[in-house]
Amino acid sequence: MRFVALRACVMGFIMVSVASILPPTPLVLAEEGTQGFGGIEAGKWVLGMRAGFAPVTQTISEVPGFRTSTDVGSLVNFQAMYSLNKWLLAGMMLEWERHAVDQERPFRDLGHQDTVSVLPTVEVRPVRFGPIIPYANMSFGVNVNSFGENTGNQISPSNTFAWRLGWGADYMLTKQFALNTEMAYKRNDGHATVNGFRDNDWNASSFGFLFGAKLFF
Repeated sequence: MRFVALRACVMGFIMVSVASILPPTPLVLAEEGTQGFGGIEAGKWVLGMRAGFAPVTQTISEVPGFRTSTDVGSLVNFQAMYSLNKWLLAGMMLEWERHAVDQERPFRDLGHQDTVSVLPTVEVRPVRFGPIIPYANMSFGVNVNSFGENTGNQISPSNTFAWRLGWGADYMLTKQFALNTEMAYKRNDGHATVNGFRDNDWNASSFGFLFGAKLFF
């Protein structure tokens, strides 16, 4: 029992000594600036270039006799944002996406759909953890859709209303340069004209996974 009591006293003495040497955690965070409200300075421009991939959220067309299958598409995104204060930014995104489209039965390579999305965007950066800055953004705009045919079929998808919701993080390597990763859902639901007939269930909505870099100045 005496050994147990002695060991407890020694451990307690060590813990008290360590606690007395280290400053309180909130003070360390405040001094080093590793955590705080707001993830950016006011009046900053942010330019981003990212690339990645985008699986669609469902079958593009489920019309009987014209059911399609779609590959994981390519995705490129450009971004220009301006910080209005320490946590809110506004700006614009331009995004390009391509998906190969096949008819399932009978199997035919129909071609590929291209989508260029013009997206006015707002972004919130509520907090910063050292070099890591998490954020979320929302965009409303237009999807400009086109189709490149590989067969004799004539396919013309409509332009659609675009709604995009994204979330991601920047890893600041310097004050002006950061690595970035982002995931986003984008709505692209409309209709298409296929060989003169209207397909009202043409939906190319997708999840996007982006990786790239940003400049701050």
